[in-house]
Amino acid sequence: MKNAEQLYHQSLVYGLCSLLFLPIFATFLYSISSSWGASILPDGLSFKWYLLLWQDIRFFEAFGRSLLISCSALLLCAVLILPVMFVLFYYFPKLQGIFNLLILLPFAVPPVVSSVGLLQLYAGSAVPIVGTPWILIGTYFTIAVPFMYRAIANSFSALNLHDLMDSAHLLGASTTQAFFMIVLPNLKKGLLAALFLSFSFLLGEFVFANMLVGTRYETLQIYLYNMRQTSGHFTSALVISYFAFIFLFTWLASRISRGTHS
Repeated sequence: MKNAEQLYHQSLVYGLCSLLFLPIFATFLYSISSSWGASILPDGLSFKWYLLLWQDIRFFEAFGRSLLISCSALLLCAVLILPVMFVLFYYFPKLQGIFNLLILLPFAVPPVVSSVGLLQLYAGSAVPIVGTPWILIGTYFTIAVPFMYRAIANSFSALNLHDLMDSAHLLGASTTQAFFMIVLPNLKKGLLAALFLSFSFLLGEFVFANMLVGTRYETLQIYLYNMRQTSGHFTSALVISYFAFIFLFTWLASRISRGTHS
């Protein structure tokens, strides 16, 4: 009876995975088809769309810009939010409820509304940042903060922070030394999870990138949007390449997290 129940659960999981994988497989099949009209199967297979994509310098430039913007925003977020969260959890733990509410505010305003507000705010500014990557880094910072906060907050909650700090102080370490040498190593797994989750989300962000910078600083999603008229096969090859990178990045992230945990 138990084996039959396990077999049922396994078949249910495999069926669900197959259902989720089917659109990706169909997109991949379309990306390697020379033409695919009214027939069930493509008329022929070809990798010419991938060759066209990977020979396009504009694709690699857009991909590099997306990496630069996402990594810069995440670095800024990690540098600023980690000390703030340490102060919050160590000195002012009663304020965690207020922070949990405030941290959700970026999701309360739709991206289109936020973009229009930012354009109106900085359009007449003495510092011309509209249309530059600087405004996009700042915007991505606000997007990444909730993801970073929640993942790191769970790690802080799992730590006995006050006992760790008291032990470090008894051994002669200052608060700053204890933060860098004891607290941060214990937060490494949560920090890595937060960085990888935020990176995957920021790399695929489109609304802010399109409205705040557009083609003046073409990111990967803007490139995909601009190339949508080229060919369905070409855009499918671009989408599969993007998924392959995210899959590879997620696999590396899980390996690093597993090695850190062990």
